[in-house]
Amino acid sequence: MANLDRVVAVDLGGTGLKAALVDRELRTSNVVRTPTERRGGIARPDQVVDVVAQLQAVGDQQGFRVRAAGLAVPGIVDDDLGLVRFSANLGWRNLAVRELVAASTHLPVAVGHDVRIGGLAEFRVGAAKEARNVLFVPIGTGIASAIFLDGQPFVAGGYAGEIGHIVVEPGGPKCGCGNRGCLETIASAAAVARRYNARSGSRVTGAIDVVERMADDSDARAVWAEAIEALAYALVIAITVLGPEVVVIGGGLAESGDVLLAPLRETLLKRLTFQRRPDVVLAALGDRAGYMGAGLLGWEQVGVTPKGVRR
Repeated sequence: MANLDRVVAVDLGGTGLKAALVDRELRTSNVVRTPTERRGGIARPDQVVDVVAQLQAVGDQQGFRVRAAGLAVPGIVDDDLGLVRFSANLGWRNLAVRELVAASTHLPVAVGHDVRIGGLAEFRVGAAKEARNVLFVPIGTGIASAIFLDGQPFVAGGYAGEIGHIVVEPGGPKCGCGNRGCLETIASAAAVARRYNARSGSRVTGAIDVVERMADDSDARAVWAEAIEALAYALVIAITVLGPEVVVIGGGLAESGDVLLAPLRETLLKRLTFQRRPDVVLAALGDRAGYMGAGLLGWEQVGVTPKGVRR
């Protein structure tokens, strides 16, 4: 029976892996959360195989028919080939992960960039489900984006969406990409904490700690204001080129809510003149977006549109 069908959804990050069985209404069960395993500094691809096989076995035991698997991974990902061209977070280069998982599990497998996959979920069932032109920007350890134009994802062979590497401060801090002054070096959650520590001589472990100090700490306010300015600068460029109706802000930094969104929206809208003035909203799905999007990928791999999901 169709209502006993499931797909396996995997959201693999540099530090953690989340996976689940997903039904035709995008309801999840048997959620797995585990650290990303490494060997010699490189994430173990066979961990992904093991988790998919584990959930496949659980489905069999519970009477479900597991139809496919969807994988969300960070890096430069060629969705069509199922190939991770390069992932600094995982230490992978030219890894045919779709072929690897499919050969071991005998399932149809779809692979996509984690941000694009999270964006797919927000676009089809989350904060942007009513829009056709959308920019999804999760702000965490790094910053990237997913782009939807006229109702379709814009991928460009895996290279589109790297908003975190727009230079917002020429000659600024060195970025992991090799350039200087990229948005990620000013406004990512990691950068906010790092810049506060350097400026204040104090020590915080994350950007939310900086937010909590803002009421009584001028250094915290200054670092936060710089991050807002940098984000607004980069978003104006993206909005001018792409013309989104909605900008969805997600990732760990979005947990600060209106402390981030209110000044970002105000700063951004002041800088727009002739451009479309998009709604700027918080993501609706939180850390579920990755594996919900991977679930969508899995269902699409077998030609199924889950119930309640727009095509």
